[in-house]
Amino acid sequence: MRFQTPLVPARLIRRYKRFLADIRLEDGQEAVAHCANPGSMMGLAEPGMRIWVEPNDDPKKRLKYGWRLVDHENGHFTGVDTGLPNRALRAALEVGEVAELAEYATVRPEQKYGENSRIDFLLSGAGLPDAYVEVKSVTLSRAPGVAEFPDSVTARGAKHLGELARVAQAGHRAVLFYLVQRTDAQTVRVAADIDPGYARAMDAARAAGVTVLSYRADISPDQITLGPGLHHD
Repeated sequence: MRFQTPLVPARLIRRYKRFLADIRLEDGQEAVAHCANPGSMMGLAEPGMRIWVEPNDDPKKRLKYGWRLVDHENGHFTGVDTGLPNRALRAALEVGEVAELAEYATVRPEQKYGENSRIDFLLSGAGLPDAYVEVKSVTLSRAPGVAEFPDSVTARGAKHLGELARVAQAGHRAVLFYLVQRTDAQTVRVAADIDPGYARAMDAARAAGVTVLSYRADISPDQITLGPGLHHD
C-alpha cells in the first residue's frame, strides 16, 4: 500500500496531548502534525528524532501533516500510524498473501460482533468456518529484534481477547493478528510487565483456541506492505 502523498522528512520537536506533534521540516519551518497513535509510543517520541510526515491540502483538515514513520537512521523504520496496519492487511487478505488465511474468498471489514464491538475482518469461504480477525499494531521494542505488545495498559485489548475466546468456543475461527510496524523485529512477545491483565487474557484466549499470527510490515517512505511471518513467544 503506497502512501497517498509522498512523505517528507522532518525532526520531532515534541509529542503532546497524544494526538499532536510539533515538528520541524527540513527547510526550518515548524508545524503541528497529527499523530494517529493513542498508545504511549515508548521509545518513539524522543525530541530530535528523524521522522517522516505526510502532507495534505484537504481544506477540511485543520492539520496539514500526518506523522507516519520514525526513521531510526540505521536503515530501519517504525510505522506509528495505528490505522495503516488494517489497510495494509486488507490489501494482503484480498489477494491471498496471508498463507494461514488464503483459503478465504470473502473479506468483510468492521463487522459487529460480541458485546458492542466490531471485528476488524470477518472472513468467509465455502465449507469453512467463519474467521474473525482482530488486528493489533505493534511498535514497542525494548530489546534488539524483539517487538512487544502492548506499550501501555489496554483494557480494550483484553476485552477483545475475551470476545475472540468466546468466538472460538462457539466453533468459529478466531485470530489475533499482530502486525509489527518495525522493520528491525524478528520475534514478538506480550509485554506482561506493562499490562499483566492483558497477559492473563492472552493465556486464556490461547487456551480457548484463539490463533495468534504475527507478521512484520515492510516499511519505507514510499509504502507499507505485508512482510514475513514472525515467531510469537
